[in-house]
Formats: sequence, C-alpha cells, structure tokens
Amino acid sequence: MNVPHRGLLVAAALALLLGPAASPARAATPAETIDGVASRVIAILKDGSLDQAARRRRVEDVAYANFDFDVISKLVLARNWATLSPEQQKRFVDEFKQHLSVTYGKNLDSYSNEKVVLLGDREEARGDWSVKTKIARGGGNDDILVDYRLRKVAGTGDWKIIDVTIEGVSLVANFRSQFQEIMASGGADRMLALLAEKNAKGESILPPEKRGGPKGTTATAQP
Repeated sequence: MNVPHRGLLVAAALALLLGPAASPARAATPAETIDGVASRVIAILKDGSLDQAARRRRVEDVAYANFDFDVISKLVLARNWATLSPEQQKRFVDEFKQHLSVTYGKNLDSYSNEKVVLLGDREEARGDWSVKTKIARGGGNDDILVDYRLRKVAGTGDWKIIDVTIEGVSLVANFRSQFQEIMASGGADRMLALLAEKNAKGESILPPEKRGGPKGTTATAQP
C-alpha cells in the first residue's frame, strides 16, 4: 500500500499541528498534547499563504517544541549513547533533529485534507503514555494508524513525544538498527560525519524501504 503520509515528521505534524486544548492552569494530558499538536500542523498545511519552504519551517518549529530529542537520541543509540563523549552526544542530537526533517519533511507536500482522529490512550511502562490515532484520508481502507509515545518532562510536567509508530513501524526502532550497523563498522566519528554529510545533501540515512516499512514492526521506547 502506497501511503505518502507514513513519514514520521508528517505524522508528527499531523499530531503536532493542533495546539494544546488544556487550560493554561494545568498541564495538558498526553491525549490533549497530541490533539493540540495535530491541530496546529493541519492549520499550517491548510494555510494557502505559505510557500513550501515556509510551511516546512513552521511544521518543524511545532515538532521541535513537542518532541524530546534528547530522549529520542538516547533511545535510538541505545547502549551506544554511553560510548559518545558529551560533545559527540550534543552533535548527534543536533544532527539527528535536522535529519528527521530531511528524511520526512518532503511528505508534507502531499497533504490533501486528511484529518487526525484520536482513538484512545493508555499508560505504558515507566510512566510513559501512548496515544493511538488514525489519519483519516476519506477512503476507509486508506486510513493510516499512528501511535505516539510520550514521556513526562521532569520539573515541568509537560508531555513530550519520544517515539512515533506508523502502521506498526517505529521511528526509534527503524533508526536504531541503522545506527547500530554504522557504529559497528565505523564508530561514532563515522556516524556523525555520515549524518552531517547526508543532511548537507538533503538525503536520508535510511534506505527507501525503511522509511515506511511493512506492518508488524513494534517499538520499545526504553533507554
């Protein structure tokens, strides 16, 4: 099945475009966070006054504010995270944040009035929370299932996205397997150099078949 919106940042967008619906007097719940994020993104995608570049920048701003890239980076690198120096860790977070936009940003251009529908939420291990949604495309069978995993930020009580699973394919699991291969063959310096090179060229480190992936892959968002 060809699904142009399987891309992570699109899903992120379509869950990052709605602004939080909760009262400012309290922190938003995980479901309210996703609902809020989704509205904002859809509003941006529908804004005919924005050109392609401006649309992507605004969606990126929403994603950057609602994803916890420090946690995601640790999850993606798993045990390899501890082998990086503090400087290398910072470089990885910065490069990986940009790389998600490089990998999935183009999918935003194929938006055609899809809607985000919240299907439910539940508590997970370690106090994380998952929110199940679908991107409704109007054709029933063409709907896309997107699950978000969120973790509460210590000190603020805000919920941040730490993984997105689209049609059973986890962003964290997808990149983790790729980075493990690179680290095993070239180490941290090679991985960082390759990320920077791919970002400069606007190319993804993931092979085409892993940017959406088959159904059945599950994610474990455990550091």
